[in-house]
Parts: sequence; C-alpha cells; structure tokens
Amino acid sequence: MGGSFLLFSSFLLSIFACLRSFSLVYADANLTQPSFTPINRDLYHSSNDLIEQIKSLVHRHPDKFTVETIKAGNKGYGAEITVVTYCRSRKESDERSKFRILLSFGQHGRELITSELALRILSILSEEQFLTKMDRASINSALDNLVIKVVPMENLNGRKLVEAGDLCERRNGRGVDLNRNWSVDWGKKEKDYDPYEENPGSAAFSEPETQIMRKLAISFDPHLWVNVHSGMEALFMPYDHKNTTPDGLPSQQMRLLLEELNKVHCHKRCMIGSGGGSVGYLAHGTATDYMYDVARVPMAFTFEIYGDDTASTKDCFKMFNPVDHTTFKGVVNDWSAAFFTIFKLLPHQLDVHTKAAVSNLEKWVSIDEYLDGYLMGRRNRYGKKMEVLEVGMQELRTYFRLFLLSSVLLLFMFCSRISKSKGGRQIVSAMPL
Repeated sequence: MGGSFLLFSSFLLSIFACLRSFSLVYADANLTQPSFTPINRDLYHSSNDLIEQIKSLVHRHPDKFTVETIKAGNKGYGAEITVVTYCRSRKESDERSKFRILLSFGQHGRELITSELALRILSILSEEQFLTKMDRASINSALDNLVIKVVPMENLNGRKLVEAGDLCERRNGRGVDLNRNWSVDWGKKEKDYDPYEENPGSAAFSEPETQIMRKLAISFDPHLWVNVHSGMEALFMPYDHKNTTPDGLPSQQMRLLLEELNKVHCHKRCMIGSGGGSVGYLAHGTATDYMYDVARVPMAFTFEIYGDDTASTKDCFKMFNPVDHTTFKGVVNDWSAAFFTIFKLLPHQLDVHTKAAVSNLEKWVSIDEYLDGYLMGRRNRYGKKMEVLEVGMQELRTYFRLFLLSSVLLLFMFCSRISKSKGGRQIVSAMPL
C-alpha cells in the first residue's frame, strides 16, 4: 500500500513538472512573439531612403523640380523639413501668376502611408510613373498653370522614433503633437484630452517644425492646402476646433470639390464636412484651421486616406497603414488619382487672383509672422546668403517694437505738452489786468 502511494505521488509530481515546463515554454514564446504588427519593410521605405529617393527624382528632372532642406531649432531641439517644388517653367513671376498648392504629408510619425503617397505623386509629376485612365494631355494643360510645393515628411524626428520601434508615436521628437501647435484656438483641452496624443507644446509655434511650416505658408501664400493623414477615410474642411463650417462662397466651393472627390475616388464612403463636426471630438490648434483663418487660404483641407477599424488600438501600424501589397497599392493609386483630379479642377473652382481679392482687413498678420515669411521668401530666392538675416530676426523684431513704443510715448508727451500749454494760456487770459 505504501509503495503504491509513493508511486502515485511520483507520478503526480512528474505531471506537475511537465505542466510547469510547458507553461514556461508557452510564456517565453508569447514574450518573443509581439502582439503588434511590425513595419512591412518590403512595402515601406525608411525615412532616410524615402528622402534620398525624392532628391534623386528631383535631380533627374531639374526642368520640373527643385528641392530644399529647411532647418530650425530652439532649446536644444532641432528639426529639418525637405520641401519639393514642382513647376514646369522657371520664370520669376510663376509663383504669383499661377495657382499655388501646398501639400503636407507625415505630420504624425506613425502614419507612414502618407509619405509613400507623397513619393507616388511626385513620381507621377515627373512622368516616371503614370496613372491608369488618366488623360495626360488634359493633366499637362492643367499643370502648366500650377506651382505645387510638397512636404513629403513634416515630422522626420517623430518618424525616426516609429522606425526605432515606438509604433504608436504621433508626436515630434520632444513629445509635441504638431497638429495641436498652431495658433487658432491653441491650448484648449477637451474633457477627453489625452496628453500623450494631443500635447500642444509650451506655446503656439513652440516647435521648429511648425515654425518652418508657418514661414513656408506665409511666403508661398497658397490657394490650396491639404494636410494628409491616416486613421480613417475622410475629406475634411474647416473647422477642427468647432462643430461648424465657414459661411459663404468659399465654403460652398470647398464642399463641391470634396463631394466630387468622394463620388469619383472614394465611392461615396469618405466622411465629408468639418473635422470638428464629423470625427466626434474637437481639435484645437490645428494646421488647417490656421491656414483658413489666418493665412487666408481659400481652400484648406485635411484628408484621411486610410484606416483599419478592425485593428486593436495598440496595433498602431496596422491601424494607420496598409499591411499587404494589394491594399497598399490601392491606397496610393486611388489617392494619387484624387490629387490629380484636384490639380485638374482647381483652375475651374478658383480665380487665380482670389487671394489678392481678400480685403486688407482680413489679411492682417502679426509682425512676427510677416518678418518670418519675408525672410523665408528672401532666403528661398537668394539661398544661403540670406541666412545671416535669420540670425538677427529676433533683434529686428525687438527694434521694431521699441520703435513703435517710442513713437507712442513721444506722441503722448507731445499731446500732453500741448494740453498743458492750452490750459496755461486759458488761466493767464482769465487773470484781471
């Protein structure tokens, strides 16, 4: 009896040991197997490779493209943004006489698909790639009237964090959401505010990336702005910070264009309307609201080009980017076609002098914005020779403010003296002789 009990006990111990070993092996397997989808390196370029491919493309087509890298920094943090300009001729007056389009991609680091779309659009503009069912003659006719500036990767530092493994990172290299760092309604926090997702920075335009984009917008003065994102399929117009769209003809023109794009390219599945009224939450300090309200861009949009609503909220790469070749190819082809429809329709939607028709009262900008835009434009035209002006930009602003303050004080002192003189003469004349 005792021997049987010992035998049975040894048997149980053996089973427990096997189960424990199995559980440890299973746990180790789970630890080595990530629960998120990694970046598909066969579909997506690295940030460095993508920028290099774009620069090589520009180098092969100097008759169509120019490229520049703009750098800025503060408080020990630096950023750089590559800007590609497409123009079919090199006349000095082109940027003023043609329709001007400013496109920004990759504002959020985790949205890799947007920068791939930028590369695809530039490849089609170069005529190294083509869209199916595209009438090249009519497109070329439309492109003759356009100057297009493309920012393929606005948030390079944030993108590098994503490539290093932080696949859910949307902010820049020091944790600020670049699409909350603009001045329109900056800093307001909703009840569901998430500091990780929506950190607006220490002040409006505190970030070098946003400063560069603001200067670019002021100096270029576009007729159309599109900020390209992923996370859903949508075509948004202002406003993001409130649940309304603008009034009047500009709003009607924007909606007509979006409805055409939704019908032709989205197959009527894209959400249309104001960002604040359509998404389900309000966003404050966004680029598109600034472009429309301050920079006075007649058509200002935010496009959301892809989203997988079946993905886990922690599986960020899959949520924001296509993970298979067929879907990837469909997204870049469909949305490239949508942008070329915009290029074709814009001259019919707007008059080239629309920007000039905006009243002076509506065009007021701060002295900081004016000087930043002026110096950016001068540097774009004359290159590195103008960089010395940027060194003294803060001093120039300071001297200008001191001049205004001195003028006001002198005027006040002059008026006070006149007032006292008049008062003195009245007292003297009232004295008995």
